[in-house]
Amino acid sequence: MSSSLPSLIVLLPFLGAGVMGFVYLFVPGGRDLRRFYVAVGVGAPLLAALLGLIVVGELLTLPDSASITSPLYTWVSIGSFDIDVAFVVDRLSAVMLLVVTLVGSLIHIYAVGYMWDDEGFGKFFAYFNFFLGAMLLLVLADNPILLFIGWELVGLASYLLIGFYHRDTANITAANKAFVLNRVGDFGFVSGLGLLFVLQKQPGFDFASIFAGLGGADTAMLSLVGLLLFVGAMGKSAQIPLYVWLPDAMAGPTPVSALIHAATMVTAGVYMVARFAPLYNRIPDVGLFIAGIGAASALLAALFASWQNDIKKILAYSTMSQLGYMFIAVGLGEYSNGIFHLAAHAFFKALLFMGAGAVIVALHHEQDIFKIGGLGRRLPAVRRTMLVATLAITGIPIFAGFFSKDAILAYAFASGHTTLWAMGVAVAFLTAYYMFRLYFVVFVAPGHRSPSSHASQSSSMAPLPRSMIWPLFLLAAGSIFLGFWNLPEAYGGGDWFSHGLHLADHTAHLRSAEEYMLDGLNVLVALLGIAVAYRKFVRPAHPLRPPVHRLAWQRALANTLYIDTVYDRLIVRPLRGLSDGIDRCIDPKIIDGSLRGLVALYRGIALQSARLQNGNLRWYALTFLLGVSGLSLYLLIAIGGAS
Repeated sequence: MSSSLPSLIVLLPFLGAGVMGFVYLFVPGGRDLRRFYVAVGVGAPLLAALLGLIVVGELLTLPDSASITSPLYTWVSIGSFDIDVAFVVDRLSAVMLLVVTLVGSLIHIYAVGYMWDDEGFGKFFAYFNFFLGAMLLLVLADNPILLFIGWELVGLASYLLIGFYHRDTANITAANKAFVLNRVGDFGFVSGLGLLFVLQKQPGFDFASIFAGLGGADTAMLSLVGLLLFVGAMGKSAQIPLYVWLPDAMAGPTPVSALIHAATMVTAGVYMVARFAPLYNRIPDVGLFIAGIGAASALLAALFASWQNDIKKILAYSTMSQLGYMFIAVGLGEYSNGIFHLAAHAFFKALLFMGAGAVIVALHHEQDIFKIGGLGRRLPAVRRTMLVATLAITGIPIFAGFFSKDAILAYAFASGHTTLWAMGVAVAFLTAYYMFRLYFVVFVAPGHRSPSSHASQSSSMAPLPRSMIWPLFLLAAGSIFLGFWNLPEAYGGGDWFSHGLHLADHTAHLRSAEEYMLDGLNVLVALLGIAVAYRKFVRPAHPLRPPVHRLAWQRALANTLYIDTVYDRLIVRPLRGLSDGIDRCIDPKIIDGSLRGLVALYRGIALQSARLQNGNLRWYALTFLLGVSGLSLYLLIAIGGAS
């Protein structure tokens, strides 16, 4: 089925970004037109969300394998080989379309109140719309070339937004770090696409043609393609070893963090693996590697989150950890559960970041949880919604995270990957601990604020605009009820999401009794993590203070195992030294020296040649006579030789 709506959905945020950017830069007084920026900056995502609902409604009336396409024009045509600018809405991209537009629209509304007093209000919303449009281009692309363009534009938008407060050197450093590390991953991604292009035997380079042409390809080559594509996902979705940009990306405004972590950038890697499901189904060893990287990343990030004091960095490592769960699922071929956890995570992670942002704004941008605690009575709406999100990410029934995360762990166990399952259970314990550590310290635990702290002075708390509050309740509703969209058969449901997504997942199922036992174990582990956090941060009679790390292993975890330092010494400093050496020696002496030598050579030739043009008539006559004599002698010799 063909429709123009998918193209319009992608165009709307880009159009909004262009209009706002033009007004901000070129219209006199345009920087102060805040209501205009609200109308365009929020209106474009909302209209895209409305059109997305219409398109998805049309898709649901079609057979499971059907899709809605929106071809625009042929971009490249070489013989019978065409690359089109076209968009597609199938069951997979429909889920991403709804997540990006609905959650993204709520974050845009929240950003109105958060950024209202900022001098760059219009510029921010231009960048924000551009970010949303880039992600829509990525998820609705009909071919991997168009997907890669969206992939790169998402990286550009994240660079602009992470470094939004560009007068602060730390923010620019964080933006550069994110940009460079993602380019490392993208080198692998584009190399994989290049190799895939070479292997392609069918005319056209859309996804359907690519997957149809994989039949005769060599498995080793396909494995290399799969690995290279996943290198790109490592960078974009912050997995080992290309994850170190993610916590530093918290330098941007909190709405940026919410959009990056919930609805856009970091979910792109998971979506890409699911989009290439027919490829990864043919190379299960690569899939197992992806699952292993996901499990290791989830466990490492959960350990780091347990030792952070910065509220946004705790949530950043939490995102890395939850993405690890998603990669376990898609790596093992259980794409539907991986995408379902992505959708559920979008709601409760956006809520967590937006709740954290509300706390930060109320307390004049204080982010240390041990300086902003005991706020339950002063921010009741934020406390209640943050509790919902914390219960959801922890995996407590009946919240969305229980159904999405436990389905991944159940599949890992049922398919015989008990090591991955055990690592996932350990992550579940740590997730419950560090998330309730954050919740208890910020909202519950009394008496740990100094008299001079912002949190201890109710008069110092900034009022929160309504645009920052009511989106929290909508996200909280999603965090509660979204799980019933994929209610397992063991609980009286029909796994509607998994069956409707139509991704031909692998089959490995548990009996109802086994599923109850595993889910019960996961809940007990989560409750144990909550109990440890409660005993440590609520029960003590003495005032809580920032933890003092006396042991070496405690300091190592608090400093994220010094991995940034290791990268700096093993990679950054040697490359910087190499660059300095090139700048001091090779560039001036070899490159510039060779150029100067060529210049001197040509100058010498020119000077010598200039002597022939001296304006002396007798000299010209002599040279003419010599030339004629030489030519005559050549002709005489040639004639004599011929005779």
